[in-house]
Amino acid sequence: MLLSDLQGKDIIDINTGQKIGLIIDVLVNKDGSIEELSVQRKKFWIFSSSITSVKWSQIDKIGKDVILVNVIG
Repeated sequence: MLLSDLQGKDIIDINTGQKIGLIIDVLVNKDGSIEELSVQRKKFWIFSSSITSVKWSQIDKIGKDVILVNVIG
């Protein structure tokens, strides 16, 4: 899977069912593994300047259109 494939997917919190935002960047470690995703939060119809990090271990499922994350766990 390419980064561009991930960037088009909505990030959804599995605990609340709410959309968190869209991926704008990734943090890759020196081994080439993704450590975390930088997600730009969406408020109403516009994207805010608020950026949150989602650790790779918090990803529950990557689907065709969305990425489900467990931000509590």
